Amino acid sequence: MANVREFKLPDVGEGLVEAEIVSWRVKPGDTVQVNDIIVEIETAKSLVELPCPYAGTVTELLASEGQTVPVGTPIIRVADGAAAAEEEPSEKASGQATSEQGAAKAEEPTAMLVGYGPRAGAVRRRRRRGVPAHAAAGEASPPLANASPTSTAAPTAEVPAPRAEGPVRAKPPVRKLAKDLGIDLREVRPSGGDGVITRADVEAYAAARAQAVAAAPEAVAAAPTPAWTPERGERETRIPIRGVRRATAEAVTRSAFTAPHVTEWVTVDASATVELVARLRERREFASVKLTPLAVVAKACLLALRRTPELNATWDEAAGEIVLKHYVNLGIAAATPRGLTVPNIKDADRLSLPDLARAISELATTAREGKTPPADMQGTTFTITNVGVFGVDGGTPILNPGESGILAFGAIRKQPWVVDDEVVPRWVTTLALSFDHRVVDGEQGSRFLTDVAGIIEDPANALLLA
Repeated sequence: MANVREFKLPDVGEGLVEAEIVSWRVKPGDTVQVNDIIVEIETAKSLVELPCPYAGTVTELLASEGQTVPVGTPIIRVADGAAAAEEEPSEKASGQATSEQGAAKAEEPTAMLVGYGPRAGAVRRRRRRGVPAHAAAGEASPPLANASPTSTAAPTAEVPAPRAEGPVRAKPPVRKLAKDLGIDLREVRPSGGDGVITRADVEAYAAARAQAVAAAPEAVAAAPTPAWTPERGERETRIPIRGVRRATAEAVTRSAFTAPHVTEWVTVDASATVELVARLRERREFASVKLTPLAVVAKACLLALRRTPELNATWDEAAGEIVLKHYVNLGIAAATPRGLTVPNIKDADRLSLPDLARAISELATTAREGKTPPADMQGTTFTITNVGVFGVDGGTPILNPGESGILAFGAIRKQPWVVDDEVVPRWVTTLALSFDHRVVDGEQGSRFLTDVAGIIEDPANALLLA
């Protein structure tokens, strides 16, 4: 008799109440191993891939794509290895041995979801419709003439084609490498035993892709985001309020009507910062870093917070206290296809400028892909919103709940500026600081904003606050 287990939706973040099923990576009949990714869910702030805690055969999906499921609700049923033998009439000759292996596995404790657990031996995967026999067995496929639909390749470059939807098998370090290289593991041909993708597989795919891009650079372009168009005769469309949109709406409403907001503005000659960024980009320390003026603004804020820690504090109504944080988890507001998110850089005040620039770049990339871990959304102590990337000069940003300060960084434009009684073209930007007036007085907010502006105008002023 097969041992059927139910996997319940876990709390992947602190206090998660529910999540939406975005896409299943498996279907009934598929064989899975411990740590195989089986489903992608959307929490209030990010997309999360859930690994399977059991090995066996998927018997039933208990939640459909697009469904919002409370934490603790069963979402999938998995039968242990014994079920696989019973469902394979074509393998009667080896059915008894398979059943014995399945029974042995049922007696083993469930492996922890860290790396891959112990294996009792190779498990034969049932071939899925549309997957060649050699692919199902993890063998190398013959060379392909063309690249995948999402890639562009020259006839001389071999780029693996996408594999059929299903669980992707790769160890955590290999998954991280693929993520860093921007590679979808479902497009990588596995060479490891039992269909496991190895580090060499990812590196080979990256090399083939690079060769393809070099051979046909004019054909490589970002796919445009399809514009939404109503169906013929449709006069209105109703969009469910959930996920990131609901979380954002609840947060800004709670903040706007709880914390008394004050916003101050300052217009800054940022020419020295623009020149500094151009010089630093030529230095060896920034050879592999995407340095932008945002990194300098972030560093300026971190230095200014040392002199005005009230901007890095929380109002604790229940305790009747103001809580000053002796660390800075710097939030960077990011616009994503799923809505506004504010992931943060932990202990950003301890980072050098190159490390800070690297962290900002990685944070933005991960957020746009919707892959920000829930932990990176929690514990922000101060936020920067870079509205300048949209060509906007400024705004009145709303505080994130629990924070006492947020800085809006506007577009840097060449404008006429008075220098030594002469009007000359300079790079000019606008900084807008919103703060919680329960925690921060006008003098403190003005001092912080002046310190940040002073560093942007003359980066040498950072030495006075370091």
